Amino acid sequence: MDMSTPNVVRDELLKSNSVFRELVQKHQNYEERLHELQHLSYPSEEEMLEETTLKKKKLLLKDEIYAMMEKHQRTH
Repeated sequence: MDMSTPNVVRDELLKSNSVFRELVQKHQNYEERLHELQHLSYPSEEEMLEETTLKKKKLLLKDEIYAMMEKHQRTH
């Protein structure tokens, strides 16, 4: 998949697939929270653990999003 294709596929899936929209929204929410956590001057242990956990969850979501995009591209 080249770099121009994912944007078209992503846009199509955002319009037509509610599960895909939810995954993208979760990914954006994790990104926003990570941004908040990374800008804390003195994060607590819980905040550092949350940051690590969110990074892992965000990566899993990204993998799932790209898998859906690849599947959609192959079938359409």
